[in-house]
Amino acid sequence: MEQRHLSLQITGLNCAGCAGRAERALAAVPGVQTSSVNLASAKGQVDLAQDVPLSDLTDALQQAGYPAALSHLDLDIDGLSCASCVGRVEAALRRVPGVVTADVNLARESAQVSYLTGASRAADLIAASTQAGYPARLRGTEADASAEASQRKADEIKTLSRQVLIAAVLTLPVFIIEMGSHMVPAMHHWVMANIGHQTSYLIQFLLTSLVLFGPGRQFYSKGLPALWRLAPDMNALVALGTAAAYGFSVISTFAPGLLPTGTANVYYEAAAVIVVLILTGRLLEARAKGRTGAAIRKLAGLQPKTAEVISGDAVIETPVDDIAAGDLIRVRPGARFALDGEVISGSSYVDESMLSGEPVPVSKAAGARVSAGTVNGAGVLEFRVTHVGRDTALAQIIQMVEQAQGAKLPVQGLVDRITLWFVPAVMLAAVLTVLAWLLLGPAPALPLALVAGVSVLIIACPCAMGLATPTSIMVGIGRAAQLGVLFRKGDALQRLEEVQVVALDKTGTLTEGHPALTNFQAAEGFEREAVLRLIGAAEAQSEHPIAKALVAAAGKGLPKAEKVEAIPGYGLRAMVEGREVLVGAERLMQSEGIACDTFKAQADLWASEGETPFYAAINGATAALLSVADPVKPDTPAAIRALQAQGLKVAMITGDATGTAQAIAARLGIDAVRADCLPGDKVAALQDLQTQYGKLAFVGDGLNDAPALAAADVGIAIGTGTDVAIEAADVVLVSGDLRRTLDALTISRATMRNIRQNLGWAFGYNILLVPVAAGVLYPFGGPLLSPALAAGAMALSSVFVLSNALRLHRLKSGIDEGDTVQSPALPIHSPAE
Repeated sequence: MEQRHLSLQITGLNCAGCAGRAERALAAVPGVQTSSVNLASAKGQVDLAQDVPLSDLTDALQQAGYPAALSHLDLDIDGLSCASCVGRVEAALRRVPGVVTADVNLARESAQVSYLTGASRAADLIAASTQAGYPARLRGTEADASAEASQRKADEIKTLSRQVLIAAVLTLPVFIIEMGSHMVPAMHHWVMANIGHQTSYLIQFLLTSLVLFGPGRQFYSKGLPALWRLAPDMNALVALGTAAAYGFSVISTFAPGLLPTGTANVYYEAAAVIVVLILTGRLLEARAKGRTGAAIRKLAGLQPKTAEVISGDAVIETPVDDIAAGDLIRVRPGARFALDGEVISGSSYVDESMLSGEPVPVSKAAGARVSAGTVNGAGVLEFRVTHVGRDTALAQIIQMVEQAQGAKLPVQGLVDRITLWFVPAVMLAAVLTVLAWLLLGPAPALPLALVAGVSVLIIACPCAMGLATPTSIMVGIGRAAQLGVLFRKGDALQRLEEVQVVALDKTGTLTEGHPALTNFQAAEGFEREAVLRLIGAAEAQSEHPIAKALVAAAGKGLPKAEKVEAIPGYGLRAMVEGREVLVGAERLMQSEGIACDTFKAQADLWASEGETPFYAAINGATAALLSVADPVKPDTPAAIRALQAQGLKVAMITGDATGTAQAIAARLGIDAVRADCLPGDKVAALQDLQTQYGKLAFVGDGLNDAPALAAADVGIAIGTGTDVAIEAADVVLVSGDLRRTLDALTISRATMRNIRQNLGWAFGYNILLVPVAAGVLYPFGGPLLSPALAAGAMALSSVFVLSNALRLHRLKSGIDEGDTVQSPALPIHSPAE
């Protein structure tokens, strides 16, 4: 058995035991003959069979806890014209030693490659693609790549427009002379009387030659080399079809005696019209492709090229590339922020809709974070730069969207396997068609066989099959980004559609994530404002979350407290303006001998509703009953109703006690509750819900949500949460608005529906029309399709697929901006939450 040797860079090795475990993990992979791991160099050496997928090795190391170091590369690929091209470039890239995955996207005309660090080089990958007939080059930064791609597409459209115009001008006389003579008898007589039979053939020959070797030359320059490599593509089909029609016509013109009597007909107009129609189709296709990347270009264009840097007393207009972290920048009213930073001075409202999808401007003052690409309102702001270049939120969003757009969904696997063999199968079908007509067709069989064979070659459309999935993914994920929904992983688009239950973390997801004063009832003889002022003063020196909520409720201008004493498990004692203030639980009042029976019923009621009641006493007398809770986000009730309206079950996972959790669930209309969950219990709770309801999406925001986000079928992170949660998720809601979950579901379902429509059209078109082009209807009185009509149908097939995908641009957000309520608060989270 043929073997190969690989060297892998392994991460996470800390000791000889680690090296041994990694070595055993590699040795356990079927097909591995020998393996060794060197702790000092952190490298593994493996001898294995040629047919062992490298993903088996990387998966084994990942499961053992010692992931192989992978490098990732984005390439721009030239010359991609159909799905067969995609399969051949992928195959060429995967043959490069060390390549783990290679995904080529026809719509983006690019490739995403993952390879073992040190096992391959970028130059090897570029060379492999170029040698396969598809020149490749490295992509630059996201903004540069977007600008380059936009310029290339503009140049391509300009070139195609010129080619279409030249080809159409040259083809029109050929079409009029030949087809006009067939359709209008008077035209035939005029041509014979004024031009002559042979002269008309010579005119058609000259003009068609100019079309084929001018604008149509690209089909031969690309298609014929592909034939020599035994890797035919769409260009090869067009080259063979037009060459057959043109060659037969040339023989009919200059050596008709070589053909059977009565068969010396010309098909110049077919060859010329095919070129015009296919070039026209490619022009429409190029314009449509240009629109599929509109979301990326729009995002990339948000960052200004310069910014006003404050240097001493001067303000200097400086290119963004020359600005470093720590620089101070001034932003005028109406201007865009060039980089991420923290506001140092000034106050204003900032429009962040281009990143979060939220239309309401956000208030910014000293200490607030600002992001590149957002728009300043009416005030002047000065901010300190914290992130530049690829580290800005805008750059990371662009990179995230591009990676997701380039991903392949599971549904694409079958398409790839079919399209790889599609062009050779069409060529075989054309040969069989010609043979069948020659053997079984009526006289004159030769021209009929030629027409049918050329029509089969021309009408087949692997382009439509190759574009069906990636164009929908690009447009769908791009539209999602505009709505503030980021798909970090493209395959989440398909998995999200299958979800049947949405499980929600409570704190920070359903709720604001911090306590707030929700109820206040003063005792007889006390006034709310006066009591709250004293309570706020007493709590001002405490770091407890409840204390912060009380200070916030009390407002500013509080007196200074003295002799502040924290009583663990009970509350707090302090002297404020000569009065003794006690704030705490009922047991604190009881321990101090202070009667609070008059508030007992109200306290029990608030507690049953999931709030946390406590008391305040002044100079030994009960002054007030208060309660604190974690407020529900205003959008939460609407989000839950919207999800349930989509036929989904909604569950809540919380560390709160069961009784409290059930009260919250009943108030919000949640279908299922898993309470008393420590962080480690959330994964088990998810598995229980999956068993009961089916595929599950989990929405969370905290550090302790990361395992659950990774374990769910689809993990959805609140963008205002922790970085760890975001990294573990498949989808990110930039704004933190829970209702964006509905947008994610809507986009997933609409995109998958669009993909199925495209695939249905692409496969149905070829399955139905290739036999019609072959002439299966002719014996039953049906038509024999002309090559020109076949070319028109083929061109329109790709345009249909692209146009259908572009409809996703019009997807509307499911959020009604007025559909928020000031909901009652929920209880403070327990330590387990």
